[in-house]
Amino acid sequence: MTSKANMPWEDRPEGCKDVMWRFSQNPVIGRYDIPTSNSIFNSAVVPFGEGFAGVFRCDNKSVQMNIFAGFSKDGINWDINHNPIQMVAGNTDMIDSDYKYDPRVCWIEDRYWITWCNGYHGPTIGIAYTFDFKTFHQCENAFLPFNRNGVLFPEKIDGKYAMLSRPSDNGHTPFGDIYISYSPDMKYWGEHRCVMKVSNFTDSAWQCTKIGAGSVPVRTNEGWLMFYHGVINTCNGFRYSMGAALLDLENPDKVLYRSQPYLLAPAAPYELVGDVPNVVFPCAALTEGNKVAVYYGAADTVVGMSFAYIDEVIDFIKKNSL
Repeated sequence: MTSKANMPWEDRPEGCKDVMWRFSQNPVIGRYDIPTSNSIFNSAVVPFGEGFAGVFRCDNKSVQMNIFAGFSKDGINWDINHNPIQMVAGNTDMIDSDYKYDPRVCWIEDRYWITWCNGYHGPTIGIAYTFDFKTFHQCENAFLPFNRNGVLFPEKIDGKYAMLSRPSDNGHTPFGDIYISYSPDMKYWGEHRCVMKVSNFTDSAWQCTKIGAGSVPVRTNEGWLMFYHGVINTCNGFRYSMGAALLDLENPDKVLYRSQPYLLAPAAPYELVGDVPNVVFPCAALTEGNKVAVYYGAADTVVGMSFAYIDEVIDFIKKNSL
């Protein structure tokens, strides 16, 4: 999975001592960037062709949730299709869906795989693949309802596809831990294992209510680098922040290190104010050498971007691990 375009990047601001910093031109995608949209957020991008492609959550003005394809030459300025993705049958004829939201995109071997929260008698994990971001082949749902935050690994683990997810309920789930599941064929899933549980309130309160995998894990010499979201239930409702963890390369259900402090939490106006205030929700990470650019949903309304150096993130996790 390569692109001839350079990954978007902005150097750390002068005087900033944070491990992760925000793009000065945030938000990179506004809530009204297509004619029908009420909000565009929690979206995923990958290198593609001469630039980048992505799958975007666009809630319309009836607040119907769906996913749309889009393209960009620089990863910052996006041309998002005005009509949602229309699936064709992949390894199943059952492609019914009441809604689609919070997509992730992952290149594995010879194609791009898309996972999302799929409405089939409640939220579960939908799967599709594409070669060109024009035709999308929908596959069997991975799990029974209820589940969210399905995130694939970018390569097979011991010859099997691997996916992180968060079993949930049918509403605004007040709980949630990260699990991993395996499949030989992207149709049948099993070998479910718990990877990471919420923290104790006294140890790390920002992630004490629920957690969920964010971007596709990044292979490093130290382990799989996974950006994830953590939630605390405050007197003003849920507050979503971003952390990171290192998972064992051969056995990714084993957590090597996990950030006790968050990397990024709601602080900018577009993160604090929106349809759902106080949300930073990572969904994608682009890498180039030691650099990483993380796309995240902000206040369930717009898309923001943040930057970091991979070695600094890993060092931060190891020195500040739960």
